[in-house]
Amino acid sequence: MRKSVIIFNTVNKLLEWFLIVIFALLVLDVLFQVFSRYLLGQSFAWTEEFARFSLIWMTVLGAAYLNAKKEHLSMDFVYDKLSITNKKRASILIEILVFLFALIVMVIGGSNLVYITLHLEQLSGTLRIPLGYVYAIMPFSGLLIMCFSIYHISNILSNKNKI
Repeated sequence: MRKSVIIFNTVNKLLEWFLIVIFALLVLDVLFQVFSRYLLGQSFAWTEEFARFSLIWMTVLGAAYLNAKKEHLSMDFVYDKLSITNKKRASILIEILVFLFALIVMVIGGSNLVYITLHLEQLSGTLRIPLGYVYAIMPFSGLLIMCFSIYHISNILSNKNKI
């Protein structure tokens, strides 16, 4: 087995477990909010903010995970009609476009967002954590997507990918 395959599988497994932990914390947080509101008669403001931040992290990291697994929603009715050579070209083009999107929007734009919010010292309303830490998931996830795109392109070019 190639070293890149081992690294790819390890990163995917770590990402999968991290997503499971985030989802479990999100569920516990919402259950605690419901419990405290209806049984204790008191609502805690931090639970809503924690749920929002957890959902942001889960969504953005989930996009990277789905990119790695090639499980994103796609409309493939045109793709299925292409020849094998054109499918290969289309797959490479799609991966290049995904790479560029992740680079420009997620990494560069996300890094700017993180820098600005940390520089302005913006804090979340209830938890009082710097918002730059919450937004840091955007460039991190973008880097993961870029790495996954490079991995997919190398597999397409070496014919290790089902087309």
